[in-house]
Amino acid sequence: MMRDVSELSTETALFGKRLSMPIFISPAGVHKLCDPEGECASARAAAATGTLFGLSQHATCTIEEVAASAPDSLRWFQVYILKDREVTLELVRRAEAAGYSGLFLTVDSVVLGSREADARNGFSGLPPPLCLANYSASERSASTDQTHAAWDQNTEAMFSAVVAWEDVAWLKHAAPSLPLVVKGILTAEDACCALEAGADGVMVSNHGGRQCDATCATIDVLEEVVSAVRAHPRGGPTCPVLLDSGVRRGTDVIKALALGATAVGVGKPVFFSLAVGHAAGVGGQAGVEAVLRTLQREVQATMALCGCARVADVTRGLVAHRPMHPEYVRRPL
Repeated sequence: MMRDVSELSTETALFGKRLSMPIFISPAGVHKLCDPEGECASARAAAATGTLFGLSQHATCTIEEVAASAPDSLRWFQVYILKDREVTLELVRRAEAAGYSGLFLTVDSVVLGSREADARNGFSGLPPPLCLANYSASERSASTDQTHAAWDQNTEAMFSAVVAWEDVAWLKHAAPSLPLVVKGILTAEDACCALEAGADGVMVSNHGGRQCDATCATIDVLEEVVSAVRAHPRGGPTCPVLLDSGVRRGTDVIKALALGATAVGVGKPVFFSLAVGHAAGVGGQAGVEAVLRTLQREVQATMALCGCARVADVTRGLVAHRPMHPEYVRRPL
């Protein structure tokens, strides 16, 4: 308490690029399910609020459409390693040519988790005319056979299960000028493997909790990963550690920053806000802008109430882990 927070800033740097806030749009596919402009609307919202937009390889707008729609946006491209590796490399080349500034390599999807809600709801394929826009018709045919009752599980037919940490170096060699962050890290061991293979940073993610039942929450493993990265010869104090999965409020952002994250990504809130903006008639972009600005305001308020004028002031001393054990429950007098 009683700190000067009259000139408060949420600005954050990531690989030399300025973000207006330590919050970005995490890569997630098929935005057109929520709004006709899909990923183009989300990218423009990120640009309008001064933050980063992550485009999924499984987007419903092409790499080039998003770049043309939001030319001033800071854009990263998310990569899966496909069975046809030449297709993977071609997508990376297209992203680099279109001005994307970095790559997320998602490593937690050699198979996809059981999507029971999708199966119950009959979501076994994208409704026409939506498609995975970055693939040719023949390439995306593997995801339309509807072998499984849930659509996401049909797309796993495209992914290679023959992968190794050496593939990080392979991808880095394909685009040496782009920072490469390995996404899907949940342990110190894997964080070290990613760095040793050539990654420029890691992203703590459990794929929105949709992959492995009973997996750890990202916030619970963050400190372990941060400690490993800070101690690693290829890591150190400036090596970015990002986090997504489960971020819903500004207080969630502050907790992650206090435990060592550089910035945090949001996924489901973007889908919700796209849909709400579309349903309200104001447009999906306006909805996404509103949720990003709301999160930024919540971060600002939390920082002020914690006596932090800058993101760098958010430190470990601001958080306490208190399980709901009897000794922490207030008993009636």
